[in-house]
Amino acid sequence: MAAGDVLRDVVERTVVSDHVGKSGAGLERVRLRDGRALVVKRVDPQHDVTLALTGGGPSREFLLWRDGVFDRLPAGIGHAVVDGWVEGDCTVLVLRDLGDRVLSWDDRLSADRAARTMTAIASLHRSFLCHPPPGLAPLDLVVTLFTPRRIREAAVADVDLMRLALRGWELFADAVPADVAGPVLALLDEPAPLVAALRRAPTTLAHGDLATVNMAFEGDDLVLIDWAMATQGPGTLDVARFVAGCSSVVDATREDLLGWYRAAAGPACDDQTMHLGLLSAMVWLGWNKALDAVEHPDPVVRARERADLDWWVQATRTALQSGAI
Repeated sequence: MAAGDVLRDVVERTVVSDHVGKSGAGLERVRLRDGRALVVKRVDPQHDVTLALTGGGPSREFLLWRDGVFDRLPAGIGHAVVDGWVEGDCTVLVLRDLGDRVLSWDDRLSADRAARTMTAIASLHRSFLCHPPPGLAPLDLVVTLFTPRRIREAAVADVDLMRLALRGWELFADAVPADVAGPVLALLDEPAPLVAALRRAPTTLAHGDLATVNMAFEGDDLVLIDWAMATQGPGTLDVARFVAGCSSVVDATREDLLGWYRAAAGPACDDQTMHLGLLSAMVWLGWNKALDAVEHPDPVVRARERADLDWWVQATRTALQSGAI
């Protein structure tokens, strides 16, 4: 079947305007004559800020599908791509419509499902350990995605997501003790020591944006969507990013999540690699932690995020003291 042929028998199209993605990618739901439901996703660097800031197109998700990498995913991990092609600067992806099986920010992960998720992610990282595929987003561009210097140099400070990032970093210095804020802010300005340490760690295929909203469940299988920032680096990048962004919607502690992953990851994770992952998550999402802890309009959420930020301060302090970088 030639690229695009899967859409020849479309009988209904609906633009999706309320999806949770913040990058700027365009989504459309289509129904085929045979009743199949698909999602058409169009991404290009002019409208997708994360694609622009992580090396431009084509979409990494398309490259992973085109090059057969998704066919090598371990048992228990799936993807949603059924077709894809490039139109100029735009990458078109055709995905299975997973409907309400895709999690939203209103969905919670039970402890059992969270444990199985961490075990599945560890299996992914073990499968590609020391042999990540080519064509991934450059590690340094992923890790520094939200640094003020990158945002200003790319002239995307007016994009809502990046405007929030800049505001969060402004708050960070006052919200975090100086012994942690100082080194983190220094890494924002000069991330080379962190990137070099990450490259020395056990390397694998990392999803790059592991979050509940990029997951679906089909029976016991975990389906990962939105591989746009898939990169080559330690698997702890994924786990720490997940803990940083999603612990509030998981019925398990942060220590539980890290422990489940560590137990299943084998050689993909050691103490230093975990410290590096946690430090990278603070460099990536520290702005979000500070923003919610200081300015979230709901006082209950603000208090919860203050406690979460305190946990991350201690984890970052420990990582800095460990000599990981």
